[in-house]
Amino acid sequence: MSERRPFDVQALRAEFPALAQEVYRKPLVYLDTAATTQKPQRVLDAYLGFLSHDNANVHRGVHALASRSTKAYEQARSTVARALGAPEARDVIFVRGTTEAVNLVAETWGRENVGPGDEILVTALEHHSNFVPWQRLAAARGARFVVVPVETDGSVSVERFTQHLTARTRLAAFAHVSNALGTVLPVAELTRAAQAVGARVFVDGAQAMSHLEPNVLALGCDFYAFSGHKVFAPPGIGALWARRELLEAMPPWQSGGEMVATVTEELSTWGPPPTRFEAGTPNFAGAVALGAALEWRFELDFVALQRHEAALLAAATARVSEIPGARILGEAPGKVSVLSFVIDGLHASDLGMILDRDGVAIRVGTHCTQPLLARFGLTATARASFALYNTLDDVERFGDALNRAVRMLRTGDP
Repeated sequence: MSERRPFDVQALRAEFPALAQEVYRKPLVYLDTAATTQKPQRVLDAYLGFLSHDNANVHRGVHALASRSTKAYEQARSTVARALGAPEARDVIFVRGTTEAVNLVAETWGRENVGPGDEILVTALEHHSNFVPWQRLAAARGARFVVVPVETDGSVSVERFTQHLTARTRLAAFAHVSNALGTVLPVAELTRAAQAVGARVFVDGAQAMSHLEPNVLALGCDFYAFSGHKVFAPPGIGALWARRELLEAMPPWQSGGEMVATVTEELSTWGPPPTRFEAGTPNFAGAVALGAALEWRFELDFVALQRHEAALLAAATARVSEIPGARILGEAPGKVSVLSFVIDGLHASDLGMILDRDGVAIRVGTHCTQPLLARFGLTATARASFALYNTLDDVERFGDALNRAVRMLRTGDP
């Protein structure tokens, strides 16, 4: 295992070339990590280095480049397994991201195991990617789609969740961390409750990977998925982990090259997992870069990282709270460094555009969580999301820019 290095935010920040740029002649303050993380130079070098020297399609090739490419691809799979605390690399499937992972499970395990009268349970804070595919599956299979309400502070109550479980619940799907609120869900407790009634559990880990160190065995879930671009890797690559007995029983989703065992004019048979679920040429360069990102991540001192991000969140929360008419959404204990807010009489998009001219990048809109915003009577929020490479100076610049934006919108005074 890589040795953990002392947490030094300035040294870490220097590893991210995108953060050194200016926007509108202002130093960039990047507060949109919940949408996508920036990439350290080591990951960029690994990606370009692979394409420059080892680029060849994986599996079956016998020449040197193909052998190196296949070895790197499968090593990345082992690295993902290690990052998830999974005992076997063969239980990891490479996908484009969390969205594809959800759809894969819905269209394979779901179509085989959910039928009329059954129930699929989700929470109201889910990203649309972990909501809509299950909603569609329920409609297609004649099942009931059940949504667990979110508490006023943005948390998910284990008691309320349990009250919505029945003997007909076949699947419970929920996030590890909310992308809109930063809430960390009690995954292990929710999983135990769902499995107690015979349900399988799918966990959306997209927002967790840059803030936490998930362990699928400790969490007890049946499926866990994440996206590489949320954990310092390029877009277009992610991973799904599932229990071996489930993968063995699941039919393929997409068909074509690589995923077959035999093909004749009369019949085709499927390869074992993970091959069965990786039809066609995979994003092997992306997988190698994902492995590099996770290896980089292994070096981080997560105790110090979480302490640093908590300090950023506390400071930013204090700055926003000082503004008259400001309302913060999601104040659950233990949340990660995501700050969603609205300000009375002002549109989130206006705030975002004015902050951008000050070099401060935040996200505005629904954050793909329309049912959650409806719960709070809103159609949009502004969201500042902080990561290990942000500093207290970033927070101060954010607070100053936000105050200027509010003054400009309310008085017209720049």
